[in-house]
Amino acid sequence: MADANHEDVAAMSFETALAELEQIVAKLESGQAPLAESIAIYERGEALKAHCESLLKSAEARIEKITLSRDGKAIGTEPLDK
Repeated sequence: MADANHEDVAAMSFETALAELEQIVAKLESGQAPLAESIAIYERGEALKAHCESLLKSAEARIEKITLSRDGKAIGTEPLDK
């Protein structure tokens, strides 16, 4: 995990954070990391996971459903979960 280790998690894009999280999971699953390193990267993984979840929630809140009139023309929007 190259320079991304030094990047502040809060400043990462969803794609960058997810890619680093995938690398962490692979390393932990391989069992090749010493215990101290495993704990450190697990903690970073938790921060990355929380950041990704926050970005997803934010994106979901901005998604809207287009409402159509009876003749199929767009007439407005409403929240997606409505």
